[in-house]
Amino acid sequence: MADFELPALVELVLSNGFIDREQAEKLVQDHFDSGKSYKELILALDILSEEDLLSLMAGSQGTDVVDLDSVIFDEDLCAVIPAASARMHHLVPVEVTSEHATFATSDLVEADVIDELTFLLSREIRFVFAPAAVIDRILDEHFSLVGGAADDMIGELESLDAPAEDEQGIESAAGSAPVIRFVNLVLYQAITDRASDIHIEPFEKDFKIRYRVDGALYEMNPPPLHMALPIISRVKVLSGLNIAERRVPQDGRIALTVAGRQVDLRVSCLPTVHGESVVLRVLDRSAVSLDLENIGLPEDIYEGITLDIEKPNGIFIVTGPTGSGKTTTLYSCLRYINKPDVKILTAEEPVEYDIDGLVQVPINPQQGNTFAKVLRAFLRQDPDIIMVGEIRDLETAEIAIQAALTGHFVFSTLHTNDAAGAVTRLVDMNVAPYLISSTLQAVLAQRLVRTCCAQCKVGYDPDDDAIRRLGLTRDDIGNRKFYYGKGCKICNGTGYKGRKGVFEYLRMSNPLRDMINAREPTLVIREKARELGMRTMREDAIRNVLDGYTTVDEVLRYT
Repeated sequence: MADFELPALVELVLSNGFIDREQAEKLVQDHFDSGKSYKELILALDILSEEDLLSLMAGSQGTDVVDLDSVIFDEDLCAVIPAASARMHHLVPVEVTSEHATFATSDLVEADVIDELTFLLSREIRFVFAPAAVIDRILDEHFSLVGGAADDMIGELESLDAPAEDEQGIESAAGSAPVIRFVNLVLYQAITDRASDIHIEPFEKDFKIRYRVDGALYEMNPPPLHMALPIISRVKVLSGLNIAERRVPQDGRIALTVAGRQVDLRVSCLPTVHGESVVLRVLDRSAVSLDLENIGLPEDIYEGITLDIEKPNGIFIVTGPTGSGKTTTLYSCLRYINKPDVKILTAEEPVEYDIDGLVQVPINPQQGNTFAKVLRAFLRQDPDIIMVGEIRDLETAEIAIQAALTGHFVFSTLHTNDAAGAVTRLVDMNVAPYLISSTLQAVLAQRLVRTCCAQCKVGYDPDDDAIRRLGLTRDDIGNRKFYYGKGCKICNGTGYKGRKGVFEYLRMSNPLRDMINAREPTLVIREKARELGMRTMREDAIRNVLDGYTTVDEVLRYT
């Protein structure tokens, strides 16, 4: 690997002789793969104890490791920094004067965080060091977000005047302390609640902020409508977008470290009649496992996939609606076969996770960088494996098939309701059936269903109507109970916590190839696949109900 500037903590450990350059570069790669902080990785590898690492960081900063139990966290001290900012940056105040504020931290603090704190507090910022577990305890005791932190900030925003709508007025309002604190709270709350998306949307009479958690949208208390522009502009500033441009869509990215976790936010701004609608997709590497064995595949499907994706050529398709985990499955497959002797190229819109060893190309149709154009260029790059984010048209499908016919293995996605539907979709694109049958190796269809909260789930005996709706009989159920979540603090009263994949795996065989060549409809192909051993998504979902993972409502909603 070529020389590059190492992160401050890795450089510090290297320069003090605890690791060599190769180990330093491995730490950087592990950080990008796992989303874990450098400190977590250094401690996990036993390079240093936490005590020694804190002493090393304190020495490099000309400061001390302190005992936080000797600090009195009274109301005045705790009021120095909003709970959301303290928790987001994982630090607590230990001393405040009119000139400076001293915070205890368990890791080196980045320059942009120091700049934000300096602005918020109008003081010189200093740091001392303390163990992470002690800071966690003090945050829980004195900086809890429960009890109206959001309401207090919304009240603060309501007291502000609407900003002037010129560029200078908007920039000034977006950089005001109340707006910065509120946006920090929104981001922190979303990430700690494991939200996949944050929706910030102005309407004619109100301004909504909603989180998508486990596939369902939840609304937070709405901030005042007249602060929509500053709040949206603050998000645009963080993502490097032009705040003066509000007439065309814009896309950007925010890289955050939240409580020691590396999180990327993909930002999309869309002009609407009432202002810009902003959606942030949360890409939290530490919350997503990209190991094929950890994405929840049933054992028989896992074995089938690991056999099929090792084949020298062909096409492997993952299908399902937006947000069903297709990209995660594809990345997991690529990581499984990612070896030094294999050249892998990916074309994605956009690139969601950087993975070492993969050559990843972002698709940008506005600049003429389409899937088809990039795919053509890929074939001149001597690849073994190609991943094309989505087959959307005949041109892309034909190039993907051409690649498969000439000795490459191609991964891609389609938006269809089930595995057999992928075949019909390709035929509908006017791909010749004989080309589909000769290149397609397998289709994995998937959905994500919410899982019952482990803390509050309770069993019950299903009634005849629930059994009938699932297409089962009393004999199928036996004496097994069904489960649902009553709702508790852990799951925010929803009864669900987390999601689980349900899958349908169609492996190509000669009888199915003959049916594709004969242009048989989806229903006939599906029934033949079932006859040959395929389990449908509904059947896989019912298995999850009988095993107590999910509810009848989830199965009927998603399959």
